[in-house]
Amino acid sequence: MAETHLSAKDVRAIADLARLELSDDDVALYQRQLSAILDYFQKLEELDTSHIDPTSSVLPLTNVMRADEAGEALSVDEAIDNAPDSDGEQFRVRAVLDS
Repeated sequence: MAETHLSAKDVRAIADLARLELSDDDVALYQRQLSAILDYFQKLEELDTSHIDPTSSVLPLTNVMRADEAGEALSVDEAIDNAPDSDGEQFRVRAVLDS
């Protein structure tokens, strides 16, 4: 397994993609850390996983949401009572676009 060594230029390019400004000390630190992470991934790629079924999660999938069942509708007064601001039978909201 060849040891990965990212250059300072590589780290700065990655930082640019992530819109990060890094000091020279940060670049040196991330060079070592990212290179170690990539080395670990190379080590993982050496494992034979041909006998393992593909999966998106190792945990069993369960639906935590309740069933979507229609209920009794709110009256206009009940709906307006829940609004932070209203004008008669209408919700009042702040403008989101300039006029």
